Amino acid sequence: MTEIYEVSELKEWERVSAHSHIQGLGLKNGKALPEADGMIGQEEAREAAGIVVKLVKEGKFAGRSILLAGPPGTGKTALALAVAKELGKDVPFVPVTASEIYSMEMKKTEFLTQTLRKAIGVRITEVRKVYEGIVKNIDIKTEPYPYNPYQQIPVSATVTIATDKEEKKLSMDQEFALQFTQQGISEGDVVQIDADGGRVIKIGKGRDYAKKEKLDLSAAKFVPTPTGEVFKNKEFVYTLSLHQMDMIHAKQSSGDIFSLFFGEREKEIDSELRKAIDENVRKMVKEGKAEMLPGVVFIDECSLLDIETFAFLNRAMEQDLAPIIIFATNRGVTEIRGTTIKAPHGMPLDLLDRILIINTKPYSGEAIRKIIEERAKTEKINLEEKALEFLTRLGEETSLRHSIQLLAPAKEIAKSGKKEKITEKDVKRAAKLFVDVRQSVNYLSEIENRMLK
Repeated sequence: MTEIYEVSELKEWERVSAHSHIQGLGLKNGKALPEADGMIGQEEAREAAGIVVKLVKEGKFAGRSILLAGPPGTGKTALALAVAKELGKDVPFVPVTASEIYSMEMKKTEFLTQTLRKAIGVRITEVRKVYEGIVKNIDIKTEPYPYNPYQQIPVSATVTIATDKEEKKLSMDQEFALQFTQQGISEGDVVQIDADGGRVIKIGKGRDYAKKEKLDLSAAKFVPTPTGEVFKNKEFVYTLSLHQMDMIHAKQSSGDIFSLFFGEREKEIDSELRKAIDENVRKMVKEGKAEMLPGVVFIDECSLLDIETFAFLNRAMEQDLAPIIIFATNRGVTEIRGTTIKAPHGMPLDLLDRILIINTKPYSGEAIRKIIEERAKTEKINLEEKALEFLTRLGEETSLRHSIQLLAPAKEIAKSGKKEKITEKDVKRAAKLFVDVRQSVNYLSEIENRMLK
């Protein structure tokens, strides 16, 4: 059972994910702003995605899907995430890669069904006792993962939250710590913590904190500091996916001895259990206790999907309650897996006929510079102007991803020299230690030529 209790000086802990800064498509009256909601560049693709969002909200997108086609590192995942953000608060976003389907210890159809149900949310409303406030301090205790000592996992958390009236320090177990980690909650965020239900909801960044730290008020969602007591009765709104509800009921009805000793494992779920849950959800919706939230399934490397999977997804798009499926690829004409037929993007033509295709293009030098600046700001890295210029040139010559990857090593190099700002020298040192793909290939090709002589 999850545990949380109040305790009578903590270090700040934070987690920055690859797309934690994305808040939407950055559109104004249907036109893409050069820089907004964490999105930079790709104006045409963002405007096309904005039209898709409108169609979805008006109920005119049933039975169709989207394909994002473009070179690696052009923001396809960010664009798909932005679509989910634009659809509304708590709309699920489920990213998967096509290769995952073949590595699971279950049938492909079961994995796909679970993936689709993960992307269908149920927003439930009820009155509960919760802790609510702005995070003043947060300390996540970690330890090496038992099966991979190089990976750290959260084991507990100590959090101080406050309202305009009082402040409380809370100690939490691993389940709460994991939720704080997964949602990227850090100092200044306003949160709701349901102790009995074991749920944490990140509401947004505190407006007072943003003004104090001089944060960009257009870059994220800001909310006022909660009033009254920290522990209170409140109408609690939370979202569970259909798959989470499946797993909760399956766990309650299962007498699986293996899971008692070795923890929960991926397994197939009985279709009758799913039908019962669907019926219960429909009843809650009719009574006004719940709201359905069809979300987004993002399938990367879609050219690796086989003909059976495409047939399943083609049928799934026609269902009454189905998430938006967004495919992504960087391949042109290639074989459809499981056949000898070559087709555009490795997808069957009958499916392509039902898909709207959006192209993403390589970033300009100016866009690369702004993206690096945004990423450095998100990771709280100070760059000198010459260091930023060098990274921008490097991004144009190699790739944007390579430039962004060098930020963290350059920061460590600067830190070892006891410098607060990263200089051009630090970045060049990092670029020398961590080469890009072309340099690596050229080096090994040269070695091969020497050995063959």
